[in-house]
Amino acid sequence: MSVRERKERERANRHRLIVATAREIAETHGWEALTTRRLAEQIEYSQPVLYSHFRGKSEIVGAVALEGFAELTTALRAAVPEGTAGREAVAALARAYTDFAARNPALYDAMFSLDNGLPFAEETTPAPLRAAFQALLDPLVDHAHPDDPGLFVETFWAALHGLVTLTRARRLPADRVADRLTLLVDRFVPR
Repeated sequence: MSVRERKERERANRHRLIVATAREIAETHGWEALTTRRLAEQIEYSQPVLYSHFRGKSEIVGAVALEGFAELTTALRAAVPEGTAGREAVAALARAYTDFAARNPALYDAMFSLDNGLPFAEETTPAPLRAAFQALLDPLVDHAHPDDPGLFVETFWAALHGLVTLTRARRLPADRVADRLTLLVDRFVPR
């Protein structure tokens, strides 16, 4: 292994350590507790080392969010295997989405609530975001208007996000999540 290869591997390992530690701090103490100083102390590198990887907190949040989108895609695909369709698939998709958000509150915030610097619905949208949207689209496409299935998926996604956000903020009782999901699926995919 050349010196250059070794340095690249070390840099990639440091990058992963920064992202994993940032996520750990956020999950344990909240995103407001994440500062570059605290992160540098925790990973035992200087702040300039952090800044050689990320220009600031929003880029760190963005790196965490990218991991989150990859994990969300995996969760959605596991809940609705390829080729699965119909009401049951849409219901499983909705449950998987809300379960993911409930299990990963800080990660969900990085993905959807915080400044993460990631472009959505643009040509420059990163692959993990596109894959997550596709994981939502695939089970829903047969229920959408053929001229604009993306609009249908965006609206379904917005409804799920609203339910997640309002439930997490205790504006909606958590014990009624399943009932709300059933109602949502009924409206989007009538019997």
